[in-house]
Amino acid sequence: MRKRADTILNLKPWSFSAFLAACLAIVLATTLQEVFASFGTTLYFAAFLPAILIASLLGGVPAGIFAAVATVPIVWWAFMPPVFEFSPLTPADYDRFASFVLCSSLTICFSHLYREAQAIRMTFAANGRGNIDQPLPDDGRTGIR
Repeated sequence: MRKRADTILNLKPWSFSAFLAACLAIVLATTLQEVFASFGTTLYFAAFLPAILIASLLGGVPAGIFAAVATVPIVWWAFMPPVFEFSPLTPADYDRFASFVLCSSLTICFSHLYREAQAIRMTFAANGRGNIDQPLPDDGRTGIR
């Protein structure tokens, strides 16, 4: 039986430290997005997608979803004009949010797949099967190597 992808850097999904890491990633992304905005860019979610990737790689799917959900009001309030107030959204803003939700959900899904692959790799290594990149020997039944 294989072990689930429970820990990376000793952060278990649904733990306080996983959500704290997600908050830290969002704070760093907000700071980086403010730097981008000072240069005049209007890419509202540019810094947040890598932060969601980091949060979901370190803390698992729950931390990634938390980071994605927390990003939406931050961007709406702090970066979309008029700045520092919640204003009615335009159709273009709805499109931006929909694109962000799609990209962040794919990012979270791929990071989950990576964590699962790492758990499988560690299980193979712990069971003494060596490198899983090596092909299995031919058992004589199929003739295919």
